[in-house]
Amino acid sequence: MIKHHPSFELIQSFVNGDLPASLSAGIAIHADMCPKCQQIISQLTEQVAENSFEETFLDRFIVDDMSDFDDNNMSNNDLKFTDMIDNITSSEEIAVAKTKVEKTINFREKTYQLPSALHSMKLGKTAQIGKLSRARVQLDEGEIHTTLLHISPGGGVPEHTHKGFELTVLLDGSFHDEQGEYVKGDFIMLDSSHQHHPISIQGCLCYTVANDALHFTQGINKLLNPIGAFIY
Repeated sequence: MIKHHPSFELIQSFVNGDLPASLSAGIAIHADMCPKCQQIISQLTEQVAENSFEETFLDRFIVDDMSDFDDNNMSNNDLKFTDMIDNITSSEEIAVAKTKVEKTINFREKTYQLPSALHSMKLGKTAQIGKLSRARVQLDEGEIHTTLLHISPGGGVPEHTHKGFELTVLLDGSFHDEQGEYVKGDFIMLDSSHQHHPISIQGCLCYTVANDALHFTQGINKLLNPIGAFIY
């Protein structure tokens, strides 16, 4: 059962189109698996659509001086609506639905089906360190790195914190850290105030977004800090 969701403010920014593609994709992926967030997004989208309609469309038919609004004006407005409906219904072309093509990725000889939000995004080559594998999502967002991160069974990421933010959406499998267990669909947003050590017993695949490198905090793992940006 999904227990971790994006904040209302983050969903609102998503609906308003204020987020970078990487974070928008993360929310879309989560929402595909979360009826609760689907409903919130649907309600906010409807509100935005209504407000936009009122502000940009209905204003065309508002006049300041009603004395200048005669039957001719009314007829012209009626014609605009009529013409619009005629244009929509006049075409005899039949729209043919395109066949949905599934997109997959392989990690460690296991095939995963990717969410629809990633179907149009280009993926880089797979790289591996120990039980971690990752493929970059090529979004060209500067300091923001978007990654498909695979943890093989029994693997994990050494204890670390973050110099910036880290978003993780669990696409398959599960992992746990000091805060508890995370399952498919969970949306986990962390920042420099969080420190954790994710471990996956059965293995998992994550969609991750980070705007700075990991910072390893324990023992010999501190030697990995020069390659902290490699993982996420």
